[in-house]
Amino acid sequence: MPIVVVAIRFVTAAVLLTATLFFIAGDPVEVRDTIPARLDDAQFWQMITEFSEAGGYFRSDNFLSNESGYQQVIPSLRKSIQRGGVYLGVGPEQNFTYVVGFEPKIAFVVDIRRQNMLQHLLYKALMEMSVDRAEFLSRLFSRPRPAFLHASPDPEELVRAYRDAAPSENLLESNASMVLDYLENTKGFGLSSADEAAVRYVYRAFFDAGPDMSYTFVGGYGGFTMPTYGELMTETDGRTHNWHFLATEDQYQMVRRLQKNNLIVPLVGDFAGPKAIRSVAEYLKEHGATVSVFYTSNVEQYLFQDDENWQRFYGNVETLPLDSSSTFIRYVLNSWRFSRRSRTVFASMDDSVRAFERGRIRSYFDVIGMSR
Repeated sequence: MPIVVVAIRFVTAAVLLTATLFFIAGDPVEVRDTIPARLDDAQFWQMITEFSEAGGYFRSDNFLSNESGYQQVIPSLRKSIQRGGVYLGVGPEQNFTYVVGFEPKIAFVVDIRRQNMLQHLLYKALMEMSVDRAEFLSRLFSRPRPAFLHASPDPEELVRAYRDAAPSENLLESNASMVLDYLENTKGFGLSSADEAAVRYVYRAFFDAGPDMSYTFVGGYGGFTMPTYGELMTETDGRTHNWHFLATEDQYQMVRRLQKNNLIVPLVGDFAGPKAIRSVAEYLKEHGATVSVFYTSNVEQYLFQDDENWQRFYGNVETLPLDSSSTFIRYVLNSWRFSRRSRTVFASMDDSVRAFERGRIRSYFDVIGMSR
């Protein structure tokens, strides 16, 4: 009997060692993570306050994505990216669409602008209070809900309905007060007077523009035409499916459930900063979770304007728990002379980290050259 026990212990140790080696080598393995199915409101706000850094400057309000065609990578990546992982992203609402496409267990949105975090809290409040898409858009744009909308309108119908509906100052004021009361009193989030003013500022932008809102750039954007909110709602992946979070009731409810469970966590953080990404990494390691997707938009092109910032960023990425299926999603602007139109590309995070460690990344061109 002692011999059997020793043998069993040896086999068990060998299995554990093998699993550990596979994880270290970067191969995808089934890991039973302990990410909770729900964070309570206090845990959610504590995570935001403790993981975040001081807000920084960016020259655009960036109320809305300016990236047409960003859904096109979803069908290919769904074949390799495991559901139930961890999503990291940047910017406003396009993150919700990627959440629909990749079905993470928890999502973190890291942006240098505190206003972006507050805009996500505005979205959060409106989603949690709105039982369907029509009610959500009525509140987002402060326009009365058209009586003719049926139970499950397609996105084109929603866009037309709210483009034709007249905005209401009374609705804007009552909605803004309701949102702030919900965030501060119902949820218990400690917003400052400056935060309250920023929420109202963002809310008015949606009121003023409605479904015709587009990316806002201080001083203009070189004459480029930016997609509107309505146009992004009605885009597809270029094949057969529209993954936008407002395209169907099921997709809206998927994001709404994560919001109600406090599992879409907006953070204030610089990609090259010392705290936000590393705090997420530490949390994920404590819970045995692995990053499935990191959507960086075109942030890296700005990081490479400083020889230290891009290196700090990849140093931060090194701390994240990855496997061979972990994927960067990037947006490349045609103004960076890559001889193509603006497009969304992707690359292995694991390969990117190894390339950085071996000195094979020296410029933004190297990063894009590794992407497809």
